[in-house]
Amino acid sequence: MTMEENTVKPGLFEKGGKLGWLHSTWDAFDTFLRVPATVTSRGAHVRDSLDIKRVMIIVVIALIPAALFGMWNVGYQHDLAMHDLPGFWNQFFWGLWKVIPLYLVAYIVGLGIEFAGAQIKGEEVNEGYLVSGMLIPLIVPVDVPLWMLALAVAFAVIFGKEVFGGTGMNFLNPALLCRAFLFFSYPSSMSGSQVWIARRCGADAITGATPLSYMGEGMDSITGAGYSFWNMFAGTIPGSVGETSVIAILIGAFILIWTGVASWKIMVSSVAGALFVGWLGTAFGATDVPAYVQLVMGGFAFGTVFMATDPVTSAQTECGKWIYGFLVGALCITVRLFNPGYAEGMMLAILLMNTFAPLIDHCVTSSATKKRAKKVSVA
Repeated sequence: MTMEENTVKPGLFEKGGKLGWLHSTWDAFDTFLRVPATVTSRGAHVRDSLDIKRVMIIVVIALIPAALFGMWNVGYQHDLAMHDLPGFWNQFFWGLWKVIPLYLVAYIVGLGIEFAGAQIKGEEVNEGYLVSGMLIPLIVPVDVPLWMLALAVAFAVIFGKEVFGGTGMNFLNPALLCRAFLFFSYPSSMSGSQVWIARRCGADAITGATPLSYMGEGMDSITGAGYSFWNMFAGTIPGSVGETSVIAILIGAFILIWTGVASWKIMVSSVAGALFVGWLGTAFGATDVPAYVQLVMGGFAFGTVFMATDPVTSAQTECGKWIYGFLVGALCITVRLFNPGYAEGMMLAILLMNTFAPLIDHCVTSSATKKRAKKVSVA
């Protein structure tokens, strides 16, 4: 048998095959639901069943309660405003019909760019966008024009991830960067004060005021508008799709903490920072809204659980996580109290702390190193 007969021809989508230029795309679909039979051949490595794909899937599962509730709430808010769609399932399917296009645009545009980038660089497609694509429709208005969302997604993926090297190399949360692009480009639609509720044939869109829009007028205005602590906690209020129900968000938080995917330290310290600044605000007369009410308003709960805990863009050291989370919560309430032009402060707080997370880790590690050096010198 000759050498040529012994040579194994590469597969259709393998490098060297007829469609080898699609290797990255084929590999992504081929390994989406299974683990490839590849192992580390040299160097030190840790044997662990947890990989980036499983981490991303767990986060997606944790987001499902908030997504499902948000779909129902879109229909429910329509029902309240238009006295139409009575019944749970009618309300849910109305919301589903409105939210699904957002997911289609987010995943088609985002994954399209991810796949194109992987093909150009000849690398594997990272699974990181599975979470970003799930998050984006939950933090934008349900009536955002699809072309506008597509533009924002493209900006976030290209300039928030790809230019820095892809998943794991970005220092800003891509989903929040998408929202920030929409906010600074179209602030009237992303202020957090007014949100779309419903649209019917022959009628204009109806917007509903969120609890945050009344915060500057005091707690009496919030309750006078029909927003109690308990319906804000349950989520039966106007707001972005996935941000209204604290109950659904807490279910997701339990899943993330139980599986060890997200840091409970960041969640707890973020709540502590918000309560501290909220208490200062009431103590010095800046607001009469109780600090605990701030936790169920706007996107605080959603941002604390799913955004601030992003393992790539948050602090990595254990002490740094406490500092990072506390500052996120404190900055969020500070923006709410002293920036009347922007009712919601969670997006800006997390993005700002994303940029300072490496500095926090650097200070923590430097301090620990100096303490150890002093102990060694004394010994």
